[in-house]
Amino acid sequence: MSDLFADDPRSNRERMLAGDLYIADAELEAGTARAALLAHRYGQLYYTDQDEARAVLGELLGGIGEGSHIRPPLYVDYGVHLTVGSGVFVNFNLTALDVAAITIGDDVQIGPNVQLLTPTHPLDPEQRRAKLEAAAPIVIEDNVWLGGGAIVLAGVTIGRDSVIGAGSVVTRDVPAGVVAVGNPARVIRTLH
Repeated sequence: MSDLFADDPRSNRERMLAGDLYIADAELEAGTARAALLAHRYGQLYYTDQDEARAVLGELLGGIGEGSHIRPPLYVDYGVHLTVGSGVFVNFNLTALDVAAITIGDDVQIGPNVQLLTPTHPLDPEQRRAKLEAAAPIVIEDNVWLGGGAIVLAGVTIGRDSVIGAGSVVTRDVPAGVVAVGNPARVIRTLH
């Protein structure tokens, strides 16, 4: 596996951001350490100094809209690949593994213990043993409600105005204006 990237001049970070196979190196590990420290600091400040907490959150994330609230603890890989729209409410314990972009639209409601998981790992056991990984983006469109404990996997888009039932595992795109539940999540109702 040492020659895997011999003909690819890109850094592991560049490969990661392109959605290609990469290996987490010192540069990427520094990014995750930075994010962990900022997320921890955010959690420390959230209940004592809202203005300072908001400033730390602004430094951690790729963007956060007006009137959005994220209750700590918040867990991210990098933070900078996570953007949150306006009027969003995120309850306790969001895990947003933003190896690829995670885009959360406006007026989204996210229950406690939700996981947004962009990383993927190869099916080939030798590639996994070599610590190769990749990622695919997640998009949560406007006015979506993710029930508590929902898990959204890599490459998924959830259409505007949809509801994902508590504890559901979303493995593929969900259209706009529906309720989807289960593992894997399936549409059970149309809302408009």
